[in-house]
Amino acid sequence: MLFFPVVTLLYYLVDYRWRWLLLLLASCYFYMVFIPAYILILFAIIAIDYTAAIWMEKLPGKKKIFLLLSIVANLSLLAVFKYYNFFTGNVNALLELLNVHISPLPVWKIILPVGLSFHTFQAMSYTIEVYRGHQKAEKHFGIYALYVMFYPQLVAGPIERPSQLLPQFYKKHDADYDGIIRGLKMMLWGFFMKVVVADRLALYVDYVYAHAEWHGRLALIISVFFYSFQIYGDFAGYSLIAIGAAKTIGFTLEDNFHQPYLSASITEFWRRWHITLSGWFRDYVYIPLGGNRNGPARYLFNILLVFLLSGLWHGANWTFVVWGLLHGFFIVLEFFLGKKIKGSRTAGIGYSFIIVSLCWVFFRSASLHDAMGFIGRIFNPATPWVVAGEFNARILLVYSFFGIACVLAADFRKAFLNRDNLLLHHKKTGIRLVSCVAILVLIVLLGVFDGAQFIYFQF
Repeated sequence: MLFFPVVTLLYYLVDYRWRWLLLLLASCYFYMVFIPAYILILFAIIAIDYTAAIWMEKLPGKKKIFLLLSIVANLSLLAVFKYYNFFTGNVNALLELLNVHISPLPVWKIILPVGLSFHTFQAMSYTIEVYRGHQKAEKHFGIYALYVMFYPQLVAGPIERPSQLLPQFYKKHDADYDGIIRGLKMMLWGFFMKVVVADRLALYVDYVYAHAEWHGRLALIISVFFYSFQIYGDFAGYSLIAIGAAKTIGFTLEDNFHQPYLSASITEFWRRWHITLSGWFRDYVYIPLGGNRNGPARYLFNILLVFLLSGLWHGANWTFVVWGLLHGFFIVLEFFLGKKIKGSRTAGIGYSFIIVSLCWVFFRSASLHDAMGFIGRIFNPATPWVVAGEFNARILLVYSFFGIACVLAADFRKAFLNRDNLLLHHKKTGIRLVSCVAILVLIVLLGVFDGAQFIYFQF
C-alpha cells in the first residue's frame, strides 16, 4: 500500500534517463524484504548470464559453451535450493527400503528464494534467444539486471521474453491517464480475486483437506470445486496485479490467463492457463525435441516429458509429478482420440473442468497418500453424502459462491461478449465510478486479510 504508490510517483518525477535505476533499486528492495542475503545469489546469476550473452556474440564459434554455462548456472541454483532435499529424501528412502546400511545423505534446512523458478526461466529465455540469434546481447548491465528483477513480475511472473520487455526499458513512458486508470482497475480486480475469492475459499478448502476423513462426499466435492477457483483467483489475481502495476508506469506485460475454465479440452486449457509458462516449455523444450513431427511414439515421449518437467517446476514433490503427468496423459489421449470424439462445446467444458479439478487434488495435497485417500473417499460408495453439522457455517458458503459467480460472470462477459470485466470499463463515467467503489467496498467487507501469501510464491 505504500511501496507501489511511492515508486510509481517517483517514476514520473525522475528524469526518464534515470528511471531504470529507480526501478532497479526499488526491485532490489522489494526482493530483499524476504531474505536480504539472497540478493547476492540473484546478482551472481545475473552477472553470469549477462557475461555469457556478450561472449556469445564476441566468440560465435564457442557460443554453445557460453549457453551451456548459463543454463548450468541457472539450473544448479534450482537444483540446490529446490530439488536437493527432494533428491536426498528419495535416495534415503530407497536405501532404507533396500536395507542398505549407510549414513543417510544430509538434508539441508534452507528456505527457497521467493519466485526462484520464475526469474531463472526468464533469465534462461534471454541467453537462449541470444544463442539463437533472435536477441542482441544487452550491453547495459543495469538494464539487463532490471529485466530479470522488474518488481511487478519478479516473484510470480508473467515470465517475459527479452524481445518483449527489454526494449521497453529504453522508452520514455510519459504519464498516460488512460493507461494509469486501466492499470489501477486491473489491480483492483486482481485484489478482488485474491482476497475476496481465493482467500475466502481457502478457509473452507484448508479445513476440509486437513480433516478429509471427517467429511461426507458433498463437502469433499465442494472443496474440490472451491480449490479450482481458489488457485485461479490467487494466481490470475496476482497476474492482474502485476500486469496492472506495470501498466501504471507504461509497461506492457504478457497476459497469463484467458478464461481457462471455459476450455473445451485439456489441450485448450493449457493454451489459456499460465500462458507464459506453457509458451516457455513449448518454445524451449517441446519444439526442440521435435514436437509432433517425428511420429506418435516420439510425440508421446515429448508431451509426457514436458509435463513431467512442468510438474517438477511447480514443486519438488511426487504430487506435482503426478499432477503434471496426468495432464500430459489427457493431452495425449485427446491427440489420438480427438477426431473420434464428437460432442458439444458445453460438454467439452464440463469434461475439462472435472478433469482439471480432480487433478488439482494432487496439486493441493501434501502427499500422494493424502491425494489418493481424498479421491478414494469421494468415490467410495460407503462415504456418506453429508455428515451432521458440517454445513453449519452457511454464510461462508454463501460468500464463497458469490465470489465464484463474480469471477465466472467476468469470464463469460470477456469470452462471449468480448468485453472487459463487469462494468469497470463501461462507456458511462458514472457507472465506471460506481463499479470501482462497489468493488472496493466488497474488498473491505468480504476480503480475508490474514496475510496469506500467493500460492505461486512458493514456486
